[in-house]
Amino acid sequence: MMCPGATASLIHWTEAGQPCSALWHSASGMAPPKRVVVADDTTNADTAYRLACEGTALLWRGDFQNARQLLQALARRADHKNAKPGKRAKPAKVASPMPEAFHLYRQAQSQRARTLAMLLLPFNADYTIPLRRAPDVQLACNEAYGRGSEPFVASLRELLGLIGAHEWRRTGIEVEALGQKIHPHYGVFAPIRSEYLGLVAAAPLPPGATRAFDIGTGTGVLAAVLARRGVARIVATDQDPRAISCARENLQRLALTDKIDVVQADLFPAGRAPLIVCNPPWLPARPNSPIEYAVYDPESRMLRGFLSGLATHLEPDGEGWLILSDLAEHLGLRPRSELLAWIAASGLAVVARMDVKPNHPRALDESDPLHLARAAEITSLWRLVPS
Repeated sequence: MMCPGATASLIHWTEAGQPCSALWHSASGMAPPKRVVVADDTTNADTAYRLACEGTALLWRGDFQNARQLLQALARRADHKNAKPGKRAKPAKVASPMPEAFHLYRQAQSQRARTLAMLLLPFNADYTIPLRRAPDVQLACNEAYGRGSEPFVASLRELLGLIGAHEWRRTGIEVEALGQKIHPHYGVFAPIRSEYLGLVAAAPLPPGATRAFDIGTGTGVLAAVLARRGVARIVATDQDPRAISCARENLQRLALTDKIDVVQADLFPAGRAPLIVCNPPWLPARPNSPIEYAVYDPESRMLRGFLSGLATHLEPDGEGWLILSDLAEHLGLRPRSELLAWIAASGLAVVARMDVKPNHPRALDESDPLHLARAAEITSLWRLVPS
């Protein structure tokens, strides 16, 4: 079984003079490399980096821990052009116009990801790795991919992402607005930025808000915050099966399944509610992989879908809460006037807006190419009513 959005095709290479092939797996949707060579502990980092930049993948047959060290060496080489070793990074000079800086930044990040994804590992059907000193990754792979059925090849970088996601799922993330932990699953947006959760915990509930809809629930964290605030019945929706499974598991951990129903739906469930909340992806750009759909909303489709359907799903005197960063505005991707026009065209009016300044490391990193936009960012909770 492949996780949603994964590609499944064959990868081919020659080994010991014989043609070989195996199932290719990429949760990011990357196509199988067209050129593959076998590499081992004798392969030096400079050679590996040159091959990776040329689009030639390296199928590792050496020691697993040496493969990790090689990946770190490739990452250092990929990052070398951004900062000289031994010198403190200087504040970034943002290109003009800002949208160009954003697209150049994403292009560089995408190229870096493709290069580092060229170091490949073999997997057995049961998710064991037939390499010396390989760790036990069966649980992490089962959580992300489902039950295995046959041997395959995947990138080491993707595996490390799976392992990191497994640790987050195992240990959880402390959510101050809940006073408890949320356990994100692989491929589901993790609530590591607390400022938007604080807004939902502090906003005044509309009169009679005994029921609510949480649109695009993800981990279920916003539904859980509303339930802790006393909202008696909540319907949480998402169209991603991974998010549905994640939200249900979290709400069971929090003992909130008697208050919250999790249903698979594209935006709104049937019926109306006095309170409807939505935290859509904040940036109107094309995702580079299925996992990025939690961050990037192509052409603002989810945002516009929420706004256009909100009035018909609100009860009289109800409110819709839109949680949105203005980072897209500072990047020149979506002007404030466009957002306000969509709100008005949807038959909605803004009754209030609560703002908070994000406090995360990237907003303070002056070497970030997008530092000026991140430093100016404000996260808002827009309280909307039918006009």
